[in-house]
Amino acid sequence: MLIESPLLQAVAHASPQTLRLQLGILLGVVAVGALLGTALEKQVRKLPGWRQAFRASARHGLGFPFVALLALILVRHASPELLRLPLLKLALPVLAVLLLVRLAHSVSLHRFSAESGVPYLVRAISIGLWITLALHLAGVLPEIREALDALSITLGRERLSGWTLLKGVASIAVTLLLALWVSSLLESRLMRAPLDASLRLVFTRLLRAVVLLVAVLAALQMVGIDLTVLSVFGGALGVGLGLGLQKIAANYVSGFVILLERSLRVGDNVRVEAFQGQIIDIKTRYTLVRSPGGIDSIVPNDMLIGNRIENLSYSDSSVWLSTTVGVSYDSDVEQVLAIVRDATLTVPRVLRTPAPSAVLDSFGDSALNITVGFWIGDPENGTLGVRGQVNLAIWRALKAHGIDIPFPQRVLQWAPGQGGTALSSPRGSTTAADAG
Repeated sequence: MLIESPLLQAVAHASPQTLRLQLGILLGVVAVGALLGTALEKQVRKLPGWRQAFRASARHGLGFPFVALLALILVRHASPELLRLPLLKLALPVLAVLLLVRLAHSVSLHRFSAESGVPYLVRAISIGLWITLALHLAGVLPEIREALDALSITLGRERLSGWTLLKGVASIAVTLLLALWVSSLLESRLMRAPLDASLRLVFTRLLRAVVLLVAVLAALQMVGIDLTVLSVFGGALGVGLGLGLQKIAANYVSGFVILLERSLRVGDNVRVEAFQGQIIDIKTRYTLVRSPGGIDSIVPNDMLIGNRIENLSYSDSSVWLSTTVGVSYDSDVEQVLAIVRDATLTVPRVLRTPAPSAVLDSFGDSALNITVGFWIGDPENGTLGVRGQVNLAIWRALKAHGIDIPFPQRVLQWAPGQGGTALSSPRGSTTAADAG
């Protein structure tokens, strides 16, 4: 089996002069690839020095394999004798695999996040390519293919061998990677289009689904799998959706309904039951809502369609807040109302239009209760902080004008004939004289 290896045959059957010629050409191709690839990396990436450019080209850059592959193709086609040399012919797939692996790695690094799973797909495809290349150079790939062809299963009238299934899996993986890349490019252009955010999300979700479906069907067709065989699985999938996956299907449909109706949009402030926060993202199955405290809530889309949801920023993102302060009965109410309004306007987050309003809310046991209402335009930043700033500004303003904020008091009186005088007990407390 060793003598059948294309690599060993290319070395064993070549004369010393031909072998030296091939090795010299390969070394020259590598040198040209390293030099011009480094210059290309330096120019494209705008790297400051040649050392950084050489490291980038040698480790993960596209310059070296691209230039080396192009140089090898040009050298081989220089004369018919060079075109027949076996070592140069075997070097072509090596450089091609290196270029494809680095290209896939570069695309996954710049276009997809680690959470998307694409880097793992790229790693699996890269390992598969290198293993296939090694088996080809070792000469054992035909035997593995024959062994896999002997293993087969029958689906209806279609016979699927192990080799066909393996090619199908590889084709699907490659086409999925290409489809994800194409959909990512189209989505990035679509997200910059002058459309509503919800419509952009709808179009990007549909675009990705269509591209992936077409890619899978094309991959299956390329390896010779009859697509009518999948009708059995389609029927089973329909039964599964009708029985066990009703909730999941409802969430997916509800997600598209939400995006199309635009009743809930990314950035809206909503209250779902007792949870209030801002919509960060609308997925096809769930919606991510983040509270001002940084807590993320994953809400199924079916719940947003079937239940009552308060959208605090549906027509206007502004939110009305209020706070109450008590002043002494001896205070000038008109003056207090003006002071409270002016103090509220000193808080930066309080909107000037509509302006804050202050009213005499009620007559308390110990004070006149003044309620001030105001609007803020950024409820996603929280309401506790701005309410505290307003309270502090009102307290400082009342203190500066000498207006008393009374505390609760209790007046006790003795019945006639029992002696004693009326006493005032602050904060509702009692004294030993009161008990007497």
